Amino acid sequence: MHPRAEEFAVESRERYGFDPDVREFPEGTKTAADAAAAIGCDVAQIASSIAVETDDGLAVVVTSGANRVDTAKVAALLDAGSASMADAGDVKETVGWSIGGVPPFCHASDVPVLVDETLLSFAEVWAAAGTPEAVFSIAPERLRELSGGRPADVKQADS
Repeated sequence: MHPRAEEFAVESRERYGFDPDVREFPEGTKTAADAAAAIGCDVAQIASSIAVETDDGLAVVVTSGANRVDTAKVAALLDAGSASMADAGDVKETVGWSIGGVPPFCHASDVPVLVDETLLSFAEVWAAAGTPEAVFSIAPERLRELSGGRPADVKQADS
């Protein structure tokens, strides 16, 4: 297992008592479509962690792979003046993971987390486990609980 994926698994067990079944796909799971094809699930079951920058700092939006994040909705939900996609360096520094491998929890800093309400309609979703090639499955309500995330409508209207 990749060292970063192993780090995520260990941290999940130690911090949350959650033992993720991390699966790695050498062909990569960088996009939601890639992940869904590799896993064999619907793209909507991919829980993509998107870091956004607000005037109050970084936040993580865990969205369905079938949806695009509406940053105006995110800003309103977080009582921020604006929200935009975060810079890769800021993401690594704040949450401790690189873009493409950001898990929904086990962040280096306490950041607000919003969970796309679309994900809550599934029995199982798949999220990044520390690298762009590693994922794990989890019940959406458990994901919400471990991340401290607030369910919200974060999707663009045309998603």
